[in-house]
Amino acid sequence: MIKITFPDGSVREYESGVTGLQIAESISQRLAQEVLSVGVNGQTVELNRPITEDAEIALYKWEDTEGKHTFWHTSAHLMAEAIQELWPGTQFGIGPAIENGFYYDVMPPEGVVIREEDFPKIEQKMVEIAQRKEAVQRAAISKADALKYFGDRGQTYKNELIADLEDGHITTYTQGSFTDLCRGPHLLSTAPIKACKVMAVSSAYWRGDEKRPMLTRVYGITFPKKKLLDEYLALLEEAKRRDHRKIGKEMELFMFSDLVGKGLPMWLPQRHRTAPAPRRVLEEDPKEIRLPTGHHAAHRVEEPLRHLRPLRQIRQRLLPAHHHARRGRGILPQTHELPPPLRSLRLETPLVQGSAPAHRRIWHGLSLRTER
Repeated sequence: MIKITFPDGSVREYESGVTGLQIAESISQRLAQEVLSVGVNGQTVELNRPITEDAEIALYKWEDTEGKHTFWHTSAHLMAEAIQELWPGTQFGIGPAIENGFYYDVMPPEGVVIREEDFPKIEQKMVEIAQRKEAVQRAAISKADALKYFGDRGQTYKNELIADLEDGHITTYTQGSFTDLCRGPHLLSTAPIKACKVMAVSSAYWRGDEKRPMLTRVYGITFPKKKLLDEYLALLEEAKRRDHRKIGKEMELFMFSDLVGKGLPMWLPQRHRTAPAPRRVLEEDPKEIRLPTGHHAAHRVEEPLRHLRPLRQIRQRLLPAHHHARRGRGILPQTHELPPPLRSLRLETPLVQGSAPAHRRIWHGLSLRTER
């Protein structure tokens, strides 16, 4: 018997060779249906990997980062299998799970270019393969056998990776007709994968070396429920709507030009002149304002100065837009563009004057004697 310690500190005894799936089943059938992988002494492994000694374990579901990583790692292989069926002769590089989804670097056959219009058929093929519920089988293989296996299939990039590995530590994972060089961990089958989406395609140098061949990098993401995919896509659309690059252009904070490069924003003049920084911001008591020293005796004060006219213009959205090449309509400043002490300033504020006999009031932030 071996002792299994759970995250809450509880300990149970099981027969040597017990698997993570069997442990989950001993707790509840629902947990066994939801668990995706298991952590054994800090290492994430497949649910069917035997545990032969005392260990601390954690059962990972979709809600866990490790569970998502396992799910998306298998999904990367699923996408590679779909690409292999669609374009036989494709060479494969690496296909890891990433923070949101996964990608696979591939070299399609000569004359084939994977484009955005190919995404739907890749997604359809992925769903079709997932519905086959193909078992994912792990196998340890010698270095010589691995070189021969992938060499016979023309997988030169895989052979280059194998050449850097130590013999005795090489494993492959097979699902259906697709076998990949991989360390895992993976799902037990493709069955949990219900919704698939190919997100983007780009180019990447093999192993990040600009002197090496350029591969096609295909990004994707999958979910155990269609509803989760719909929510994720809606979130992406909302993020695009709130993208500072898009909003900044619409508000005419800055512009982009092909003349200087798409990655270099050029600030527009209006935004540099919108709200001159006050010479002093009264954070302690924003209700009390001293007018700047002017030509009128009522304005002679020795305190630091603060200009109210720009503030009034911003608060009332009256600041005019300035002309600039390639600009469209003018977008007026918003209150949220102000520093916190100015945002909270009331439009009707007591006015303290140096030699004035009594308190007057500033309506809408502007006195009759303020600067014009």
